[in-house]
Amino acid sequence: MLLSELEERERRFKLALRAGIPLLLLISLVLYAVFFQNETISLSLTSKFLLISIIFITIYFIYFLIDLSVQETLIDQTTQGFNQKAFIKKLEKYKPRSLVLLIIDNLATLNEHYSIEQIDLLLYTMVQKLNLTFKQHGLNDELIGRLYGAEFVISSHKEREELQKILEKFIEENSTINDIEVDYKFSIISKINDNFEKTILQLKDIISVQKKDPELLKDVDFIKDTEAISDIESSIIQAIQKEDILLSFRPLLNTKTNTIDIYEVSAKLNAIDTGDILPRTYLPVINRLGLGREYDFILFKHVIDILPLIDKNISFTFNLSPFSLRDKAFQTKFFNYLTEKNIDPSRLIIELYERKAHHNLSGYLKILNIFRSKGLRIAIDNFGSSNASMEYMKHFKFDLVQFDRDYVTKLNDKNTLAMLSSLIKMSKDLEIITVAKWVDKESQKRELRELGIDYLQGFGIGKPISENKLIDIYN
Repeated sequence: MLLSELEERERRFKLALRAGIPLLLLISLVLYAVFFQNETISLSLTSKFLLISIIFITIYFIYFLIDLSVQETLIDQTTQGFNQKAFIKKLEKYKPRSLVLLIIDNLATLNEHYSIEQIDLLLYTMVQKLNLTFKQHGLNDELIGRLYGAEFVISSHKEREELQKILEKFIEENSTINDIEVDYKFSIISKINDNFEKTILQLKDIISVQKKDPELLKDVDFIKDTEAISDIESSIIQAIQKEDILLSFRPLLNTKTNTIDIYEVSAKLNAIDTGDILPRTYLPVINRLGLGREYDFILFKHVIDILPLIDKNISFTFNLSPFSLRDKAFQTKFFNYLTEKNIDPSRLIIELYERKAHHNLSGYLKILNIFRSKGLRIAIDNFGSSNASMEYMKHFKFDLVQFDRDYVTKLNDKNTLAMLSSLIKMSKDLEIITVAKWVDKESQKRELRELGIDYLQGFGIGKPISENKLIDIYN
């Protein structure tokens, strides 16, 4: 049985005692005063009515209190774990060493294919199995609470590393519950903020970044960075306000001319107090604070300002958020600055990457065509990693496609090689420039050239260079 269920039973029992004992004493006194002062007991009609009324009032009052207790329950009615309000209150006394956010990532999809009863049973069973897993590892007092829908929070006295192993085992053993496939995501922090909501946001930030790069789940340094978000949040905001951004440039080798004529731009924030802040740390914070458009415009301006300082045959490819591109105010600022600086737009290549196709695809593609009409080039990043990239390809002619890293790192796999070969042929038929990233080995370079790839990028081509180094080379 869950700790929440035990505490809820105990609470209701105590409430019933607190309500019942005074009433029983009151009834006893009334009965004694009315019936037992005389040795002979005679039940008149009035006495019978009084006795029945007392019993009715007693039963009604106890029922009323219990019903009120249910409305103010500690537990979530679906899962029987603690509800959010009760969990926060318990957390103040519990003082856990670690806090976990566990999410059923595909619950929205499951809701479309299963009944409410089946989903409720799934959530209940999942919490029960999670509690059983903890007990099997000797953890008998872990608090399990439900925040919203698919979000569950767990507090524990165990360290992050041990909890991670337990949760990985739970996920492995419970990938299917009640014949329903469940997709889990979780994050753990050991530096718990006094502000519960802020702690939960930090946990969500970790999950948000992990969805883009699952390997970060095993990166202890990354977790520590994210736990410290509350400490560096002000530094991030200050860096954005001061437009203090550091760029580095990854060279792309043109396989036809054997020269470098494109650089991919990556960015860091320069914070005076905390040092350089990496995108995996600051991007979730920026998005959560609603500063994404402001950040994208700072990046764009910085790129524009560098272009006049280097050779005219050099182009830059850089990532801008689709949310920024679809924002009319951002578009106005973007094109005004482009006109003001009088830069050749074809030297700018905007990278796009989305896991899911936009719900208003035709409207979004019209916006991309606006950027294209101004002379900018559009690239799709991580091509082939999701259905969205193929969906965009059907409706929009990109200038460049950058293939997902798996196609390059798994060239020795026959299936991967065949798929990449087909994608390159399709791109050439559509007159789209092809880019292979993560190229480290000579064998990769040789095979990719034979397949007809247009550009190569990776440590095998050249390491990223700083802004000053770039200017020194080309100015």
